[in-house]
Amino acid sequence: MTRTPLDSAIASVASEPVLLVACDYDGTIAPIVEDPAAAAPERESVAALRLLASMPDTEVAVISGRSLRDLAALSRLPQEIHLVGSHGSEFDVGFSTALDDDLVDLRNVVTTELEQIADGHPGVVVELKPASVAFHYRRVAPDVAERMVAAVHNGPAKRDGIMVKEGKKVIELAVVETDKGSALDRIRSDVSASAVFFIGDDVTDEDAFVRLAGPDVGIKVGEGDSAAAYRVADTTDVARALAALAEGRRSWLEGATSNPIERHSLLSDRHTFALVTPDAVVNWMCLPAPDGPAVFAELLGGHSAGRFSVALESGAEPISQRYVDDTALVETRWADLSLVDYLAYDEMSASSVLVRSLSGDCTAIVEFAPRGDYGRAPTGLQPTGSGLTVTGMAELLMLRSPGVVWDLREESGSQAATARVVVRPDEPVVLVFGLGPLPAFDEPTLRAKVVEEAEEWIGRLDIPETTHRHVRRSAIVLRSLCHEPSGALAAAATSSLPEHLGGVRNWDYRFCWPRDAAMTVASLARLGSLGEGEAFLRWLSERVAAASAPEQLRPVYPLNGDASIPEAILPELAGYRGSRPVRIGNAAEHQVQLDVFGPIVEAVATLVDRGMDLTDAHWDLVCDMVSAVERRWHEPPTTDPGHLRKRRHSDLGRGRPRTPERLFLCGVPRKRGVLQGGGQPQRIRRLSGFGAYAGHEPRLRQCAPSPLALRSGLRLPPA
Repeated sequence: MTRTPLDSAIASVASEPVLLVACDYDGTIAPIVEDPAAAAPERESVAALRLLASMPDTEVAVISGRSLRDLAALSRLPQEIHLVGSHGSEFDVGFSTALDDDLVDLRNVVTTELEQIADGHPGVVVELKPASVAFHYRRVAPDVAERMVAAVHNGPAKRDGIMVKEGKKVIELAVVETDKGSALDRIRSDVSASAVFFIGDDVTDEDAFVRLAGPDVGIKVGEGDSAAAYRVADTTDVARALAALAEGRRSWLEGATSNPIERHSLLSDRHTFALVTPDAVVNWMCLPAPDGPAVFAELLGGHSAGRFSVALESGAEPISQRYVDDTALVETRWADLSLVDYLAYDEMSASSVLVRSLSGDCTAIVEFAPRGDYGRAPTGLQPTGSGLTVTGMAELLMLRSPGVVWDLREESGSQAATARVVVRPDEPVVLVFGLGPLPAFDEPTLRAKVVEEAEEWIGRLDIPETTHRHVRRSAIVLRSLCHEPSGALAAAATSSLPEHLGGVRNWDYRFCWPRDAAMTVASLARLGSLGEGEAFLRWLSERVAAASAPEQLRPVYPLNGDASIPEAILPELAGYRGSRPVRIGNAAEHQVQLDVFGPIVEAVATLVDRGMDLTDAHWDLVCDMVSAVERRWHEPPTTDPGHLRKRRHSDLGRGRPRTPERLFLCGVPRKRGVLQGGGQPQRIRRLSGFGAYAGHEPRLRQCAPSPLALRSGLRLPPA
């Protein structure tokens, strides 16, 4: 089925952060009937409005020329839906406006005059409203109606202070200056809507249509001139449009099209990361920094937040996806197409490039839609001789795609590109995306280099035979999270993936937690890889040197440097499967976490046990960790609720008592700093509970420190 411009507009507005859905009543959700008192709403429209009103960050209003009392009685809509009567002068609870005595007197005089004009004509209805009087003449003969309308305009309508509104077979004389546009603006402001969807049929609805701008969508029902951008025929089409909006809104909020987290594949060159879905969509990638803004963020923000997809023109689904041997290369296969995705570091641009290599015998459809700042900043695309340049970004980003012809289109305030790519057995198609300017790549050579380096590393590991395959892949994933330029380790490649679907505990973990990183490099060291640990210790020594004192080591740092990483919420993004809010940055940097120090010393000991030379810098780091524990040991736990964040595991120093686990993790530096043998830390049995520190303190005092320990001035407090 062909998608119409209205379908695209509805899909776009459905993904707005805070959406206001508003409509007229008669002729919009209720058909026009001879007896106004019998105008019942379409059941399908009511069902769609109810569903929309039940959704988060979605407000619904019905703005009608009817009195509020009649509107409520006829529509029987729930209280979650704002009802506005009398063309915007009569609001529901919380919006009521009282008339002063002079206006009430003026309204009553006008009412009397209209009743005199209607006298003798039973088809005319004079409807008294709180701030206006409506003169309905739908059920009288055309010639009689013409005389009556003239009498109204030449009589009560000319009184000072009277505002005239004309609709379909109705004239309304109001004593306050209001219209549906003002009412719409008032509700928009009150609910802080980022976009409005308004649909109406009457002449008075034009006041609302002319107020729409930007991402707003206006739909005119029926014929006649209108400022609305779109049009439908009747109330049945209105019900269809509202149903489509409700379905699109629910899909966006719940992420109904999202793939399970565990089915994503991780790409890494240890400079940045990307995720690939089972159907070959790159739905997460940050450039140039892995903890910076994402250029593809469909994972958290849906279709409009950026993606890079490859699919068969036939629509056939992939039959398999796998990592290529012991690498971070991912191959997605169809019957007639093989797609290999990987990240590689380009020395010329000093940045990562995403390579997508298509081979086979088929026609593929490629869609390229990068977005700035997690999809919040509009971006454009500029064709070049060898591909596309992305505009509107702080960095120059390019897609190198020689021979590919792109079709550009507007999409949610940005541009997207689609190409029909013919792949032949001896003519693979290579797409390379990264910081520009991008040179020409010999893709087979580049891929061979990436594979060789990965296989050389995995070949050095001492992996146990038990669950050999799983340990090997786990080691590759852990190494993939290492940030090679700095030596830091990212806790995760993504932000705001939820602990529970629909939950709010969605944190940005793209940063380095010294505690977690220490445990990671210790695990890799046990498998025989020391390089990651040595790089991490260099990075950590720089963080300690930059701190005012060792005990001021923060729980979390950016991957580069010591800058603050303030936490912020992105309301524009729906979150993974509706799990909101989406956060960037992490306020944990302000927390007190005394469990930071122990794993660091444990990691040093493990690395030395596995063959790393214990340098003075390493020992100074151990001494700093011991010093930090000694200075903060008796510090009370954090009690400021603003610094607390619940966790399942032992979140030490975050408002919790001094548990055995806390004593253990704080005691490790003191044990490791004292137990020496020949200048090298010995492998000692981990002790649990209070015995890790308090119970064994007398025995620790009897241990003679090594010359290196004496030189460092390390001492336990006197007994």
